[in-house]
Amino acid sequence: MGERKAFKEYLDRAAAKQLAGQLATAYPKLDKAMFVRVATRGIATLEFIDRVKQFAAAARETLPRDYEKALSVILKSLPPGLEDTEELMTDWYVWPLCQFVQEYGVDHFEPSMDAMYELTQRFSCEFAVRPFLIRYPRKTLARLTQWTRDPNPHVRRLCSEGTRPRLPWGQQLRDFVQDPTPALSILEALKDDPELFVRRSVANHLNDIAKDHPEVVIKVCKSWKVGATEERRWVIKHALRTLIKNGNRSALTLVGVGKPELTVGAFAVDRKQVPIGENVGLRATLASTARKPQSLVVDYVVHLQRVGGKTNAKVFKWKTFTLGAGETIELTKKHSFKPITTRKYYPGVHRMELQINGTRLAECSLTLLNRIEPIS
Repeated sequence: MGERKAFKEYLDRAAAKQLAGQLATAYPKLDKAMFVRVATRGIATLEFIDRVKQFAAAARETLPRDYEKALSVILKSLPPGLEDTEELMTDWYVWPLCQFVQEYGVDHFEPSMDAMYELTQRFSCEFAVRPFLIRYPRKTLARLTQWTRDPNPHVRRLCSEGTRPRLPWGQQLRDFVQDPTPALSILEALKDDPELFVRRSVANHLNDIAKDHPEVVIKVCKSWKVGATEERRWVIKHALRTLIKNGNRSALTLVGVGKPELTVGAFAVDRKQVPIGENVGLRATLASTARKPQSLVVDYVVHLQRVGGKTNAKVFKWKTFTLGAGETIELTKKHSFKPITTRKYYPGVHRMELQINGTRLAECSLTLLNRIEPIS
């Protein structure tokens, strides 16, 4: 099996040629060689988002200078809309066209909104719509509210995903971070959407809000729990996941989780010294002291070493299950200390805690080593 393609490589020279050819079908005057030249200038040094912006700049350089005429070319060149909701982000070369609207279209509200309606059916405009929410909050929210009733699920998802206050990679909506209530009516309209990927967006939006306003999310989820279908109960639980990991008692109660009635026979790691980049095994033995089955949300907390000797507690999911009355169970888990884009590891003692239903019940520790250090 070959190596997995780097994410940024989805926008490479081949993608530039493909997008230039697509645009030229609607605008034969397009200088395809110039488009590719501008789009790929210094591309080897660019990360993904910078590549998106450079592809959009290439469109600006080679399409008609009049924004609305350029937009007309873009719309005429689009491939058919996606039918499968699992194919949301497959045609990566369409993203720069969304970026084109994001960067050059904010002064043209109506044509830009009409363009995003079409574009988001090929590739999500969740990033492109955000400058419009900042410049024209009422008008944009009104349009998105209207789109919550659209027959196309990609359009409906945009309404929730585009208004997320802390959308990863997206421009932060500071007003929505301060006051998330303007978008709640959109979530209300979509909470029982027939498409899972729309409902997942609703849950992720609420999870965003929970990081700043947990009481708002608790109130919404309490109201949604009344008469909830199985699908809506999933939305509620997924929306509360950060609060559950943080041991928020109201969130745990909402998903039917109470104070744990058990003893911890053991909580340990399989080795005390681990080089950065390797895994460690975790083991926990739990014995119920309850007279009836109980729902358990088992997590573990790693107190990560930071620069300067400080630590940062990070909660990781382990297992959610029902433990029978008087039952004993042994859980095992592998934890990776391999650095990733969003997490860097530093050597030193790392304390680990076992958290069950929001309560920390046991702890152990290990020493994380640089690879060059010998293991004694």
